[in-house]
Amino acid sequence: MKNITRNIFTIGFIILAFSCTDLDVDEKDSIVIPDTDEGFGGVNPGEALGAAYIDIRNTFNTQEALYALSEVSTDEMLVPTRGTDWGDNGVWRVLHEHTWDPTHRDVLSAWNRLNSNVFRLNQLLAPQSQASTQQAAEAKFLRAFSMFHVMDLYGQVPFREADEGVEVDPRVMTASEAFDFIINDLNEALADLPSTSPGAGTIKASKAAANFLLAKLYLNKHIYKGTGNPEAADMTMVIQAVDAIKNDGFDLQEGFFDLFKNDPDNETIWYTDAGVDTRMWNGLHYHQVVPDNDGGGWNGFSTLAEFYNLFEGDPETNVAGSGQEERRGFVPDIASDNIDDTNYGIGYGFLVGQQYGVAKDNNNKIIVPLQPIALNDRPGNPLVFTKDFPALVGNNERTGIRVLKYHPANGAFATGMIIFRYADAHLMKAEAILRGGSSGEDATALVNELRTLRKASTLSSVDLETLLDERGRELYNEGWRRNDMIRFGAYTGQWEFKENTEEFRVLYPIPATALVSNPNLEQNPGY
Repeated sequence: MKNITRNIFTIGFIILAFSCTDLDVDEKDSIVIPDTDEGFGGVNPGEALGAAYIDIRNTFNTQEALYALSEVSTDEMLVPTRGTDWGDNGVWRVLHEHTWDPTHRDVLSAWNRLNSNVFRLNQLLAPQSQASTQQAAEAKFLRAFSMFHVMDLYGQVPFREADEGVEVDPRVMTASEAFDFIINDLNEALADLPSTSPGAGTIKASKAAANFLLAKLYLNKHIYKGTGNPEAADMTMVIQAVDAIKNDGFDLQEGFFDLFKNDPDNETIWYTDAGVDTRMWNGLHYHQVVPDNDGGGWNGFSTLAEFYNLFEGDPETNVAGSGQEERRGFVPDIASDNIDDTNYGIGYGFLVGQQYGVAKDNNNKIIVPLQPIALNDRPGNPLVFTKDFPALVGNNERTGIRVLKYHPANGAFATGMIIFRYADAHLMKAEAILRGGSSGEDATALVNELRTLRKASTLSSVDLETLLDERGRELYNEGWRRNDMIRFGAYTGQWEFKENTEEFRVLYPIPATALVSNPNLEQNPGY
């Protein structure tokens, strides 16, 4: 990836009344909607497209909303309450327990953000805006992406045309109708999107990005259509879409944690210039620091022991050289003399056991040359991250394994967050083959190709359960775990501190305020 900064197109603001959402519009990222005597007069397509990419950035530029719904509700992520820290009126705990309701903060904020993205793109795509062919293709891809998430999370999609006034209640698509609409957008966009190879250009929509989303859609088609089982023809569509991505030059790349630096790589298909600090500091302890953030982490997000145990290696330690596969990462330690300015004592991947760092002077600045130290928590106990929690509440500062893919040594507040990655597409292809798609390749061989690159032992065979685990090992903390667990029938199962098995939880509720404002919406069953 390459760190690219975009200017926010701030050209004024208005207050809009959307009956599809209870929408808050911020001055800094809103655009003027020109009106004429005849009604909607179109928007400036170049400025609107720039704003649409900013909308995508803002969607990912937080640990709340879409990210919280996609990760904290799974076996991959837990945000325990530590004393009074991370209590937040229980919003994190109920996500993990699957006991949320239609008033949940993140249920509403994700709904508002995603539907706002869609409506602004409807304005860009309206004939009055006179978008160029490529501008329209990019806008259709971006609209398809936001609508995909609305469909995936909520099972229905409100849709307001650009020229419809506030007196019109937006129509509502079922998941099946939304699926067809999204597929049509992507197919129309494909011909006019650029063929982008790996590199800086992947911050924009491309043929490869559209093919990735098509693969994701067809892989989950039986979920959205409610048909129960995937069809072989749809799985073949997945395979063809992934092959098209590879033909554009994308491929697997060795050096797992190097993929999450701001350097070009062969795997990143699409990324946004969102800040990655919310994927770093939300789990690191207050005393884990780097030169450009001497205030340390926020000490919240953790993972479960059972998820950590999916990885190869000594289950009791993750210090360097513990026989672990590359993706599990490692914790630096003083004895190995591997604490330097490439890590500042902060590990990669899964941080468990004694944590190390570097000494600071009386002015709270890191001492140079670096002086490695074993860290303590704020009360003075050795900072030993444990695998186990006493409960969702009543935790100290040390409970829970922390997870880190984007490393603060690459920039404490760096930007450049991956949205689509080729390893995901590679595993989608393997899954599609297992589910009956036509290909001359073998699913086990594809999985072992990836595992060998990640320094994990090869497997003699692969089934669907194994593949779900493999997707977890490769894609943890990248926002796909909920989607995967639903497709594999695991999302309504039980894991630590999650006993609720209600099947209707595969969809989130329609926010209470949205139901009031749009009578065409119906609450999802169970809520």
